[in-house]
This record gives sequence, structure tokens and C-alpha cells, in this order.
Amino acid sequence: MQYSIKAPRELDATIDLPASKSISNRVLIIHALSEGSIPPSNLSRCDDTEVMVAALRDMPPEIDIKAAGTAMRFMTAYLAVTRGEHVITGTERMCHRPIKVLVDALRYMGADIEYMGEEGYPPLRIRGKQLEGGLLSISGHVSSQYISALLMIGAVLEGGLQLQLTGEIVSRPYIDLTLCTMREYGAKVDWTDKDTISIQPQSYVSRPYLIENDWSAASYWYEIMALSGVREASVRMTGLRDGSRQGDSVVRYLFSLLGVKSAFASKEPDKDTTVTLSNHLNALPRMDYDFINQPDLTQTLAVSCCLRGIPFHFTGLGNLRIKETDRIEALQTELRKLGFVVKETNGNELIWDGERCETMPCPVIDTYEDHRMAMAFAPASFLVPGLRINDPAVVTKSYPHFWDDLKLAGFEITEQ
Repeated sequence: MQYSIKAPRELDATIDLPASKSISNRVLIIHALSEGSIPPSNLSRCDDTEVMVAALRDMPPEIDIKAAGTAMRFMTAYLAVTRGEHVITGTERMCHRPIKVLVDALRYMGADIEYMGEEGYPPLRIRGKQLEGGLLSISGHVSSQYISALLMIGAVLEGGLQLQLTGEIVSRPYIDLTLCTMREYGAKVDWTDKDTISIQPQSYVSRPYLIENDWSAASYWYEIMALSGVREASVRMTGLRDGSRQGDSVVRYLFSLLGVKSAFASKEPDKDTTVTLSNHLNALPRMDYDFINQPDLTQTLAVSCCLRGIPFHFTGLGNLRIKETDRIEALQTELRKLGFVVKETNGNELIWDGERCETMPCPVIDTYEDHRMAMAFAPASFLVPGLRINDPAVVTKSYPHFWDDLKLAGFEITEQ
């Protein structure tokens, strides 16, 4: 399937964003570990969360988490401390995404995990049991999802967990989001040193929990504002907290550098949480930013800067190569179709110095089974006539009603 996208000339819309996938997936694991009966409210309805809901509800002998990387990591740790034997697997791409660091850490604590195929990759056979816990050291440069998976089970380990992170720590806001969510369920957990997190053995306490909406999803509306070029444009987004722990909430500051300003209806979380975006059209002449803490915003900012003619140097992108696709290579390939020559250096940096190439007429953007490729490139339709997106259904991984919301905002979307 392919969508042809025509952007509106005017922009005035109110968008009900999806619930946060990051928070939903953490709350689901902690809720299951609490053995509580009060389900969380406003759960994300995206693919990644739905597979976790089904897995935790049914606990079948074989759990297929499809393309959900978060679910693979979180469920692996959860199954290791939950009685019973299960096989966990996923799509072909998932079975080529590394999981050795997490498995090694769990095995070190006594977990019974067996590789059923290639060493270091899913599928896994897991025989759950009580684990001792104690002191564990793991590289801070690995995916924060490995770290969060270990942290969440830390509270139910006999000796708790003292997790030492060695080297550079990436995606720290996602680790802090995990700690905050754990505390809200009664866990006694905190940083006890700049590189060490300590968790006391403590039963989670079941409680009502309202999940806030997704700042990652909001990023595409910031991009839409930035590329619309309309000073009178206005977008209102619901369910976003001013003091959010979501790492991608930094998008409001990044896009303020591109002239998109944010106004909160209220700073109190139990009041109106609508954010109104307005366009000032001014922007910095160049953007240099280290995405080590917010790697999922890279595609959004790269497309925005290119289309706005703003040279950039983005660093801290090493983890992008092990996402749904190699996002560094995918960005370079697809931006070239739009006439931009983006260079990669050191394996984890992207640079655009303003170099252009011939633009493909009516370009077709490939999405590589990656939801963020589809959503990051769709707003380019403001400046690229005839833009088309291949396999647009990939957005269901995190933002199922993305295309409906675009239509609500005046975009014309035609299935080819």
C-alpha cells in the first residue's frame, strides 16, 4: 500500500494524542509484578503495547511480540522472575536484534534462559524462578531498555538490586522515567552514586494509574508546524504534562529553536493539559545537538532541518543502527530522494552542510518497517509536491491514528 500526501494551505487543529507507549509498557510490567487488580487507565493502543497486554493476560507457552523491541526486552526480564516456562519470539527482524547483554545480566543473577537459534538473539526459552539479585554491573552505553528491564524486576529480587552502569550512560531520561514509575508503585529506588542505582526488596503496591499522552507523538506536530510556513498556524495537543518525565518532552525546546513555541493551558497535571503550538518562523542558522538521551527524535529533526535549509551536526546516534531498521542509513537514503546529501561519520553522527543533489520527482519514501520513518517524512509534503509514503500502516506500532489525525488537520491522503 502507498499513500499520496498533499499538505493543507492553512493549519488549525486540535489533536487528541495517543497515550505514551513508554509509560504504558513500564506500567504494564510493574502492574503485573504487583499482582494487582486495578488496571492502568489510558493505556496506549499501539502495536507495541497491545502485544504486551495480550502476553501478560494470556501467558501462552509461546509469546510472539512481533516487532516490539520494548516488549521483547521487558518481557524477557519479567518471564525470568515469573514461574513457568515460555518461549518468546518475534518477527524476522526482531530475531536479528541483539539481546545478549540483557540475557547475560539475567543469567549472572541465576536466570534460566536458553537461546533457541543464533547465540545472542531471540527466540529465547525462559524458565522463570525466584532470583537472588545483589550487585550487577552493566554497560551504560547499551539500550536503556535493557537497563529498565532489569530495574523493574529489581524490587522483586530476594536481595534487591544494586545496578552499576559503566562508561557513558545513554538515554538517561528513559532510565529516570522507569525509576519514577517504580516509585509511584511503592518501590524504594534511587541513584546512590553518579553511576549506581540501588533498589531495596519491596513488593509493588497496586494502585490506580492514569497514563499521560505521548511526547514522541507530539514531535510530528511540532515538525508539521515548523514546515507549514504559515505564521497563523495553530495546533492544540491534549494530555501533555509540563513537567513530564518522558525524555522526548525536550522536543518543545528543540523546536523552539526552529520558531515553534509552546503554551500550556495549565502547569498542574490534574488540570487542562492542552498544549498550543504557534509559529514564529524564525530559526537558528545551524543546529548542533547530541541525541544520546533522545535518539527517537533524530528522524524528526533531520527532516525538519533539511527542509528548512538549516545545516546540522547530530551526534549520539549509535543506537539508531539497532532500531526497527538502520535509521542512519535509512535517513541518508530517503533524504537524498528529496535532494539532500547527508553524511555519516564515526558510526554515530549525521552531518548536513547544505549540500544538495537532484530531487526525485514525486518522490516515494520507503519506510523500512519503521513507524518513525513514515511519520517523520509525511510533514515534508508541505514543501515536496507529490510526496508518497510506502507501507504507511507501519505507524500502528506507536501512533495508530496518525493518518486520521493528519486528515483532521486538513491533509489530503489518497491511497495508491
